[in-house]
Amino acid sequence: MSKITYSSLKLKTKEDIKEIQFNEYKIEVKQYLSISDKIDLVDITLQKSKEEKLYNPLKVNMYFHLHLIYLYTNLTFTEKQREDEEKLYDAMESNGLINEIIAAIPEYEYNELLKMTNEKIENELKYSTTAAGMVSSLLKELPIEAEKMTEIMNNFDLTKYQNVLDFVKASNGGRPIK
Repeated sequence: MSKITYSSLKLKTKEDIKEIQFNEYKIEVKQYLSISDKIDLVDITLQKSKEEKLYNPLKVNMYFHLHLIYLYTNLTFTEKQREDEEKLYDAMESNGLINEIIAAIPEYEYNELLKMTNEKIENELKYSTTAAGMVSSLLKELPIEAEKMTEIMNNFDLTKYQNVLDFVKASNGGRPIK
């Protein structure tokens, strides 16, 4: 079998665009998103959707679709608009814009991103319930908690503590506190 050099294929990442009409505007929708952008989309969606140690499914859905729009379309948003992403999502969802954009993204692209997002959630939840996950979580949280305890100990005022004890003793008719 003869060898073929990769460079001889002269491949470049496709940059196909599909235009959709929304009201009187033409919106461009990418047909392929780079792997680094896909990784960012999944990661930022999950970062913003996590509450304590669990993912809020409504937030996962909202952020997934917002970031899909941010990365796949030529729509631009001001910082002020992006401050209230829930409002932004509601406006686009209730007017059908999100569904129009999803329909313009190749089905395979969309389904793969959704699948990867859900798989990452599932994998993180599975890992967090394993012994290794629990130990890892403990090791991350322990220094933070130790720092808080050190701060409490450093700010502990024995004089104030003694004043409280004296007050309690006085409230107890001068009898010692057990």
